[in-house]
Amino acid sequence: MTDRAAAPPADTISVPWSVVPDYHCFGCSPHNSSGLGLRFTRHADGLQARFRLDHRFESYPGVVHGGLIGVICDEVMGNLIVLARQVPAFTVSQRTRFLTPLLIGRDYRCVATLSTDKAGTIGAAADILDQDDGLCASSSAVYRPFALTDVRHQLTLGDADVARLEHALSIPDAHFAPDAPPGSNPLHRNGVHP
Repeated sequence: MTDRAAAPPADTISVPWSVVPDYHCFGCSPHNSSGLGLRFTRHADGLQARFRLDHRFESYPGVVHGGLIGVICDEVMGNLIVLARQVPAFTVSQRTRFLTPLLIGRDYRCVATLSTDKAGTIGAAADILDQDDGLCASSSAVYRPFALTDVRHQLTLGDADVARLEHALSIPDAHFAPDAPPGSNPLHRNGVHP
């Protein structure tokens, strides 16, 4: 779990989901007391989240459960796609490689980058780094973009929340699409359509 008591860094990036007053994403929602509470900041190559996990996320004594490493990577990669491409996307496949166990109570960061766009999917990669920038784990994934209206029957959002989210997704973020004209969807520019 990240330190929720600490004030968020000044450069924290709000994800579009934050317009939904009570969203409960396990990875990034401040409303989910059982979640990770990840906060995102811009990285030169994409998006990052710093974290420190406590004993609630333990596997072997003192070691973070490996499944959570995949969750953290997926969360940072998925939010990078939402921010950079202005479209939500479901994870289609993910592969995670563990180089060293992550330890409870230690500082780490996950850095995600976009890799490829092809055939209606978006690729991303993420690395988990320790406080000395040593590589602890790496992950790659493929995501399929979706339109909210197409998956509306699967989401537990009211009409007002869907409208808020669609509006938030329609506003380009200059940090992630500096060459895109206002109101354009950079996903379309790359030949991928949600």
